[in-house]
Amino acid sequence: MIANQFREPTGYLDFARFGPPSNAVLAERTRLTEYSAVAGPTTVDDLMRQDLRARAAVARLCRTDTDHVVLLPNTSTGLFQAAFGVTGEVVVSAAEFPANTYPWSRAAGVTPRWVRHVTEIPEALTKDTVAVSLSAVDFRTGFRADLAAMRETVGDRLLVVDGIQGFGVVDEPWEVADVLVVGGQKWLRAGWSTGFMVLSDRALERLAPVLSGWTGAEDPGLFDDSVHEPAPFAAAWSLTNLSPIAAGALNTALELVEQASVKQIEAEISAKIDELGDVIQRAGGQIVSSFEPARRAGILAFTIPGRPAETVGAALTAEGITATIRPEHVRLSPHVSTTADTVDQLSIALKRILPTGRSAGEPRRSVAGVLETLIPTINGLGSALGPGTEVVLHDLSKLPNSIVAIAGDLTYRSVGGPMTDLLLGLVRRGTTQDLTNYETHAPDGRPITSSTVFIRDPDGVAVGCLCVNSESTSASPPAQDVETFPGDVDTLQRHLVERAVADVGVPVSLMKKAHKSQVVKVLDDAGFFLIRDAVDYLAAELKVTRYTIYNYLNETRGPSPTQP
Repeated sequence: MIANQFREPTGYLDFARFGPPSNAVLAERTRLTEYSAVAGPTTVDDLMRQDLRARAAVARLCRTDTDHVVLLPNTSTGLFQAAFGVTGEVVVSAAEFPANTYPWSRAAGVTPRWVRHVTEIPEALTKDTVAVSLSAVDFRTGFRADLAAMRETVGDRLLVVDGIQGFGVVDEPWEVADVLVVGGQKWLRAGWSTGFMVLSDRALERLAPVLSGWTGAEDPGLFDDSVHEPAPFAAAWSLTNLSPIAAGALNTALELVEQASVKQIEAEISAKIDELGDVIQRAGGQIVSSFEPARRAGILAFTIPGRPAETVGAALTAEGITATIRPEHVRLSPHVSTTADTVDQLSIALKRILPTGRSAGEPRRSVAGVLETLIPTINGLGSALGPGTEVVLHDLSKLPNSIVAIAGDLTYRSVGGPMTDLLLGLVRRGTTQDLTNYETHAPDGRPITSSTVFIRDPDGVAVGCLCVNSESTSASPPAQDVETFPGDVDTLQRHLVERAVADVGVPVSLMKKAHKSQVVKVLDDAGFFLIRDAVDYLAAELKVTRYTIYNYLNETRGPSPTQP
């Protein structure tokens, strides 16, 4: 890998703010600066070729060509270029980083249509909408937009994407964007004053190059006292020559990304996010950023309950951890060069924040050990209880495939199977009180008596549960099932959706927005969205986009900075 290219100090976890440049980038900047210091007849022309090298690297990573790429000094310049070239209604989230809100507010020809979150964009589109602008990765929550799905939703309108928090970090179909703007000072680690904009054919046709300088003209080298027409390709959005030293640095940074491969970089950063998330959760912290692998990039935001983010941030700084501190949370952002020592340093720092001097996660590890210890006893307990009885041990950290041990086949389930719909709903609502001797039915229709006892950590948090099911001797079995016992996650998903649709009482083909929103609310209460890929599954069932599902969730849960 390329980790040996970097030398940021242990404890640095702030790449979403600034990425310390690589050794190769520093060497290239030095080489080009020294070359300029001994200028000769060909020096300037040689240096200016760095622009083409950098554009070629961008084109390779974006699956386009150099005619569709123009170098820029930062993201803001590109977004202003896009905004001043548009006339009409533009849908944009007010929660975007200011670089993606000010341009649309300042451009005289634009009528901004503000939404609260990127997931609300589909519902905000009107016949007058000419463009949509969004970030590939949210700077606060780390939510990674589904660009391919958004492209389908936007249709023939212009799709403007701020890619600074995702480019070079996640493998996205960047070519679906009509305007892609990226600054190189964060995840690309190219240093300040580096960046680029990629324009699609649609953008070249529809955007007016209002801010087009002499280097954006058809004949930039022809000085005939005339103002020439803008170039017929992306160069039209060039204002003047940029620093060839910055262009060389950007090219070197992009070549490092190519050398490592974006997929490998994404995999390594994702693994580090998992490590950091584990440290935070073991310390009693709560992750408030998008944590589903498909919907995250390199940002991990968290809180420590009962402690202001400023207090947590100050303590981390005192322990040598570099992070971004916001009023609502602490934001961490690792890269491939983040070391195990940095992860350990974070763990130590979080332990020292707690008044007991130990991590709140230590008791949880002991409880996890108890669950592991119980696994071998399940078969013995099942044998002791005799035929017609089933004993099941669930580990709630493995939702929804929570069964870690089972003795008996009363419900035809096995290790790795999911919990029941009843148990999933209880966990979702936090109502994890013990249930004893309630009547329900096995999958084959036999009446059974069930009891569920929750296993808790020293803080009273449920971490597992022991369930005992036995053939019922009741003279009056229940008229309807209290819970169902699915054999796999697909069956659980299907059952929950079918039940929610039945509760609403309207066939999907006849549902209006209010009906579908109610289905989402019912499923949210039932714990449906604790299941991996639940949003995609439900979107297909309700025949809407995944963004619409997120929008319904936002509406039913109410506004929250932790929503994806």
